[in-house]
Formats: sequence, C-alpha cells, structure tokens
Amino acid sequence: MILIAGSHLTVAETAVVLGSAVLVAARWLPSAGRRVTALVAALVVVAGAVFTLPVPRWQILLVLVADLLAGAVWLLKRRWIALLGALLAGALVLGGTVVAWALPVPVFPRLSGPSAVGTTVVQWTDPARDQGRTVVVQLWYPAQPVAGDAPRAQYLGRTRREADIVADAEAAYLGAPGFVLDGPARAHTHAVFEATAAAGRFPVVLFSPGLGGVRTQNTAWAEELASRGYVVAGVDHLYDSAAVVLADGRTVKTRIASSGNRAEDDRRRISWTSVRAADLSFVLTRLTRLDSGPLAGRLDTSRAAATGHSLGGAAAMRAAELDPRFTSVINLDGGLNADQGPSKQPTLVLTHEVRDRADADFVARVTEVLDGGSATGYRLSVPGSAHLSFTDAPLFLPPVPSVVGSLGPASSLHMTVETTAAFLDATLNGRAADLPATLAKYGTLSVHAD
Repeated sequence: MILIAGSHLTVAETAVVLGSAVLVAARWLPSAGRRVTALVAALVVVAGAVFTLPVPRWQILLVLVADLLAGAVWLLKRRWIALLGALLAGALVLGGTVVAWALPVPVFPRLSGPSAVGTTVVQWTDPARDQGRTVVVQLWYPAQPVAGDAPRAQYLGRTRREADIVADAEAAYLGAPGFVLDGPARAHTHAVFEATAAAGRFPVVLFSPGLGGVRTQNTAWAEELASRGYVVAGVDHLYDSAAVVLADGRTVKTRIASSGNRAEDDRRRISWTSVRAADLSFVLTRLTRLDSGPLAGRLDTSRAAATGHSLGGAAAMRAAELDPRFTSVINLDGGLNADQGPSKQPTLVLTHEVRDRADADFVARVTEVLDGGSATGYRLSVPGSAHLSFTDAPLFLPPVPSVVGSLGPASSLHMTVETTAAFLDATLNGRAADLPATLAKYGTLSVHAD
C-alpha cells in the first residue's frame, strides 16, 4: 500500500479525490474548456476507483457519491439549483477526504531490531477454573529472515473476517458505528504467521489489554519488542475483550459494563482484575510447557514480565503480586485497586501527565504502592500523552489530544517502546545501563528504591 505522505491516502484514493474536486468545479469553468476538463477528471476518477476495488473505503465512497451528484448538476438548467448541488458535492469531497485522513488505515512503523517477526495464535482452556476458563493468546516472536513478498499478518485477527468482527465490536464498545474502524480491519502488520523462530531462547512478556480491549491493541509495540529478542504474548480475556473469535468460529462478546454506582463499580473492577491476573498466571504456565509449534524450545519463562495497559496494567501488577514467577512488571497508565499490595518485583509505571484531581489521586495511589515495595519502582509521567498514547490508537484514531495525546503516532510509539525496552533489557536480560537516565529523557521520572 503506497501512501501519499501526510495524507493517509493511497495513490489511487488521491486520484479519486483530486479528480472529483476538478469534476465538481468543471461545471463552472468557462465554456471553452469545460467539457474537456470534466471528461479528463472523470477518467482520472474512474481509473482511481478501479484500483480501490473490490471494496473502497467508506470515506472514498462518499467522494464517489459526490461524483454522481456532480454529474447530475450538468443536467440541471436552473443555475441556483445547480450551484446548490455543486456545493453539496464539494462538501462530500471535502468531508470524505478529511475523514479518510482522520481515520486512516494504520501503517506500522519499520522495525528497528535485528530479527524478523513471526506470529501465531493459540487457545487454551484451564479446567481447574470455574466452567473451564478459556483464553486466546497471540504470540509475536523473533523469527529467521522472511521473504520480502511473504504474506503479512492481518491486524486485529487471523483473517479479514475476524478483523471485521473485532473492529465492529470495538467500535460498538466505544458507542460508534462499526464502519468507523474500517481502517484497522484493512491493515496488515510486519509479522508473518508461523514463521520459523530465530535461534536461541527468549524472555517472555505477557500483555493484558485495557478494559474492553483486545490482544492486538498494542501490536506495533509487540512487534518492535519481538524484533529485539522478546516473545510477547497478548491475551484476549473472554467476556471482557470487546470480541474474541474462538478456534471453532464462535464469537464471544464482552459482558462487562459499568453499573453507574461507584462502590459497585469498584467491587467489579477488583473482580475483573483478579480474573485477568489468574489468566496471566495460567498463560505463563502453559508457555512453560509449550512443546509444539514454532516456539517449541525457544522460550525462557524464568525471565517473564507481566505487562498491561489500563485495567490490564492493574491486572499485571496483581498477577506479579500473587505469582513470584514474574520477574518484572510494566503498567501502562493503569489505575490501581484499593486492595493492590506493594510491588515485589522491579516495576515500571508509565502515566499520562497530571491534569486534574483524579489524575493526582491516581498518581498518589501508584506512588504509595511503589514506595511500599521490596524492589525498585519507576514512575514516568509523559508530557503530551493521553490514556491511549500507549497503544496503537494514535495510528488510526483522529489526532485529538485528549484521546491520543499530542505527541503524534511516531513519537508516541517511540516513547512507549524505548522506555519499556530499556526496562526489560535491565530486568530480564541484565544489561548494564543507566536506566533512570534513559527513562528521564521521556518525561518526569520518580524512582522508588527498595
């Protein structure tokens, strides 16, 4: 997919937009060149539209509707009616273009690590838990070099069908129509399914997404870490993730919802966090026993980090509190429950910048837990960040600072990768480095020594 820099449009889509703009305006040109200009513009639109097939993005469909309206304008005799039609057509061209820019097909940044990246999806059921608890886990791992034309993994799912289901469910969870997240469902990442793993044994990073989030919500981060020598295991929590497509094709939607009562919601949050923490421990157990597939014999689960975003960050800290097999913890902007105990492993907490009393209370709670811990903790407040800055969201959501921060997609991902990779290098790989100095480059750092 070749994009025009800064536009989030492909070459074919750009041809449709520019040709449509000319076609709308041609009706009002001097009569000498009017028809020739319109004909050339129409041919450009048709050529561009052909290359957007079989299914153009819905934003481009708005532009194509404008072309039909522009054609009708040529048949109108009354000038003022034709002018209204042309203005409406122009609005559709402009609106479709702006929305295509604001809701793009995400393009994942080039990987910086020495390895290619493979991915695979597994499904496990824990018979020891109530009614058998099932989780779906996607693994990203260092791979041997892959051919340049090797098919890349679909974003949001194993297939386009699964990606559409997940995108629709995520949009519905946000209260938006399903087609709004059409862009992510069309995207492909850098990973290759079932690629041959690179030689060696790799530390493991388990990841729990945010409330209603899905295993793929931090794919760009996961692939970058995998290229640097880590195996990342993103977990879909059944009945919590917006939608989970099981191996038999069934789709399980979220059952989690707010009650509107703060005390009841706090109780529910503690319950959800505990379930997720148990999921993470179960996944670590299964990874320890993994003896088939591309990663057989490649995992070093004695070096394992529990990580997560939002509610997943709280779950990661709870999992590490209860399960000493986790070597370190990363919490990406996750609020902590009242019953969260002091941290026992080295912990990194990334937070958006403090803006109000609720943010201050959140930071105070994190500080309390880190101060009481028996290992060194780091809290980094990142200027210009928002809650979704630590996910893939800046790659495909509108650049609204309150939603995705003001850092921009590339800088948001760079910040999240470089801070967490430095922490993992120090805690899982024992690489000597001035970790506080590295972290402090990206915001306001507080160190809580044991």
